[in-house]
Amino acid sequence: MSLRTRLLLAAGTVALVALVIADIVTYRELHSFLFTQVDQSLQATSSPLGFTIFGGGPPGPGGGPGGSGVGRGGPEATADTSCSLPSGVLHQLTPGAFIEVRTQDTVVDRCRVPEIASAHTATPDLPTHIGGLVPEPGAPGTSVRYFTVPATDPGTSFRVRAATTSGGPELVVALPLEDTMSTLGRLVDIELAVTGAALLVALLCGWWLVRIGLRPLRAVEATAGSIAAGELDQRVPGAAANTEVGRLARALNVMLGRIESAFAERDATESELRESEGRMRRFVADASHELRTPLAAISAYAELFERGASSRADDLERVMTGIGTEAGRMGHLVEDLLLLARLDEGRPLERRPVELVALAGEAAQTARTVAPEWPVTLTARRPVEVTGDGPRLRQVLDNLLANVRAHTPAGTATELGVTSDGDAALITCADNGPGLDAASVDRVFERFFRADPSRSRQHGGAGLGLSIVDSIVRAHGGTVTAGAGSGGGVTFRVRLPLDGVVETALPEERSAPVRSDPE
Repeated sequence: MSLRTRLLLAAGTVALVALVIADIVTYRELHSFLFTQVDQSLQATSSPLGFTIFGGGPPGPGGGPGGSGVGRGGPEATADTSCSLPSGVLHQLTPGAFIEVRTQDTVVDRCRVPEIASAHTATPDLPTHIGGLVPEPGAPGTSVRYFTVPATDPGTSFRVRAATTSGGPELVVALPLEDTMSTLGRLVDIELAVTGAALLVALLCGWWLVRIGLRPLRAVEATAGSIAAGELDQRVPGAAANTEVGRLARALNVMLGRIESAFAERDATESELRESEGRMRRFVADASHELRTPLAAISAYAELFERGASSRADDLERVMTGIGTEAGRMGHLVEDLLLLARLDEGRPLERRPVELVALAGEAAQTARTVAPEWPVTLTARRPVEVTGDGPRLRQVLDNLLANVRAHTPAGTATELGVTSDGDAALITCADNGPGLDAASVDRVFERFFRADPSRSRQHGGAGLGLSIVDSIVRAHGGTVTAGAGSGGGVTFRVRLPLDGVVETALPEERSAPVRSDPE
C-alpha cells in the first residue's frame, strides 16, 4: 500500500470518527432537549389535573370537585373524552394527552384529550404497577416518575409521567412521541447525508493536500533516480524550507555530497592505482629492456673470451675493458632504479639547511672539469637557503647539467641561476642548444623517455636522469618544469619551498652577479 493511500485512509478514518462523534453528540443533545420539552408539557398538563384531583378532592359525577368519587369508568373505562374530569380542565390540557387515575394499582378513570383533525386511537401500553416514584423537587409531598412506554399500535411510543401526592390517587399522564421521534429520525437522515458528504469532501481535500504535500517527495524520488543513473552531482530541491521535508532534503543533500566525495575519492584512487600500475609495468619493461643491453654485451664478451680471446693479448684487453664498461653502466642503471624505488616508497630524506648558491657553484665547477666543451655560468645575487637533503639536491643539479651534455652538441653554453621568488627558491638551468618540441616537453620527465628513440644508448643514457630530478624535487615539496628558453634551447625551472628561512645579504664584494667562466 502506497504512502498516499495510507495517508488518505488515515485522514478518512479520523474524519469519519470525528463526524460520528459529532453526530452522536448532536443526536443525544437534541434527544435530551426534545424529551425535556415533552416532560415539561407533561408537567404542564398534570398541573390542572393535580389541582382537581389532589387539591379539591376527588371529582364528582359531574366532573367537578367535591363529587362522590374519582370516576365511574372503573377498570373498564375507555380512552375517550367521556370521563369524569371537568370539561374546563380538559380544555387546559395538551391535545392528544392520555390520562389515567389509579387507586392502589386500579384504574378508576381514563380519557384522552381530543386532537383537532386527528384520527389517532393508539394508547400507551402502561404497566399494571408503576413503581420507582421519587420526590419531585420544589413540590413537597409529591412523588413523580418519567418513563417511556410503547403504544398499542406498532411504531408509536408515549412519554409517561406518573405522580402521586401524600399517598392519594396516582395520576398518570402520557403524551405521544410521534412528532419527537419524527424529528429525531429526520435528524438521523440529515446526519447521515451530511456525514457522507463531509467524508467525501474530506477525502477529496485530503487527496489534494496529500498530493501537494508529497510533491517534494516526488522530487526526492526523481533525484534518487537520477543519482541511480550515475548523476552524482544531483541534489534534492527544497532544502531551504524550514519543514520536515526541507530538513529531510538538507540531510539527504549532505549525505549525497559525502557519497559524491567518496565516489570521487574512490575514482581518483582507482585512477591513481591504474596509472601507478601502468607506470610500474612500463618501468619494469623499460628496466628489463635497459638491463638486457649490458647483460647481452657482457655475455658476448664472455663468449668471445671462451673462443680464445684469453690467448690473444689485444682481444683479452678489449674483452675485459668491454665487460668493465658494461658492468659500470649496469651498476649506474641499478643505482638509479634503486633511488627511484626509494623515492616512490616515500622514504624520508635528510632535513638540513642547504645553501643553494654554494651547492650550484660546486656542481658548475664539476661540470666544467668533466666536460669543458660545454661551458657553464652561474648567476646569483645573494645566498638562498632551504631545508632539505644536500646530496640529493646536488644530484638534481648534476643531472640537469648532464642532460645538457647528453642532448646538445659540444660548445652549447649553459647558465645556472639561483634566486628567490616569494616564498620559494628558484633554480634555473638554461642552455642555447637545439631545444625540444612540444610533445617532448610534456614527457621529458617520464622514466626511460628519450626525445630521439634512435639515439645511441652509449651517449644518451637510460632516460632516468630527469625522472630522478622530478622525484627528488617532489620529495622536497617542490616542482620542476621544462620550457623553451628566451634565446632558444631548453630552460628547466626548479622551485623549492624556503620553509621560512630568512635570506642573508651577500657581503659588499659579492653583491655583483657571480659569473664563473670556463677559463
